[in-house]
Amino acid sequence: MRTLHDIAALRETLATHRRAGRTIGLVPTMGNLHAGHLALVAAARRRADVVIATIFVNPMQFGPNEDLDAYPRTLAEDRAKLEAADCDLLFAPDVSTIYPRGLDAQTRVSVPEVSEGLCGGDRPGHFDGVATVVTMLFNLVQPDLACFGEKDYQQLAVIRRLVADLHLPIEIVGVPIERAEDGLALSSRNGYLDAAQRAMAPELHRTLCQLREALEAGEPVEDSLAHGLVRLREAGFAPDYLELRAADLGPVGETTRDAVLLVAARLGPTRLIDNLSLTLPR
Repeated sequence: MRTLHDIAALRETLATHRRAGRTIGLVPTMGNLHAGHLALVAAARRRADVVIATIFVNPMQFGPNEDLDAYPRTLAEDRAKLEAADCDLLFAPDVSTIYPRGLDAQTRVSVPEVSEGLCGGDRPGHFDGVATVVTMLFNLVQPDLACFGEKDYQQLAVIRRLVADLHLPIEIVGVPIERAEDGLALSSRNGYLDAAQRAMAPELHRTLCQLREALEAGEPVEDSLAHGLVRLREAGFAPDYLELRAADLGPVGETTRDAVLLVAARLGPTRLIDNLSLTLPR
């Protein structure tokens, strides 16, 4: 596996693969890789001739009181994991390479509607940062396909809308959530949890499973969500939101069948997210 840090080398390397007629799969990450990230690499490996992962802790998507400085940076360990996963290329630029004129002067990409509410409501500007850096990576790599995890459900929806609206010739592949044996969705931020919080954390997924069962049985939505919030608070969480949306993140209506439960909640300073798809009864 080759590791590249500058844009010229990246473009030259990828141009060689394109001239040979090879398809390119992209896996964008912020590093501190776990099994969920490696599942993205495996999904790209099954679909593309050349797999390129990127590691870039994107300052534009962090708010002023968020964990940019504390976010774990583990490049050496990440490189070893990617090589073992049969990744072909790693692009790991520094901030000055991606934002040479700084964040304040940077052109930004904004995806309306689907980025509003949920994490977009709790983290103003977050999805502008995501959309901007992903658009840059799409332009730099020009992949045939790109793989993103379904754990970040709203992010995946934002990227799908971005690709559709900008007419980008890229297939977006959503990869199912990887979970620990106790159900907790894998996340780099799980490492912030102390032992007691880690033992409590699976209640987030268990609550979603209970709600799915109730909703698929026809229980009232408002009552079910209210019960879920009570359950999370009693378990020690501070919920940011717990919502039922249509699968496309629109509002649930009388004819909605494919839906998704989405939750964000804090255990101490650690913010966890999860989601679960379900089918509403007729």
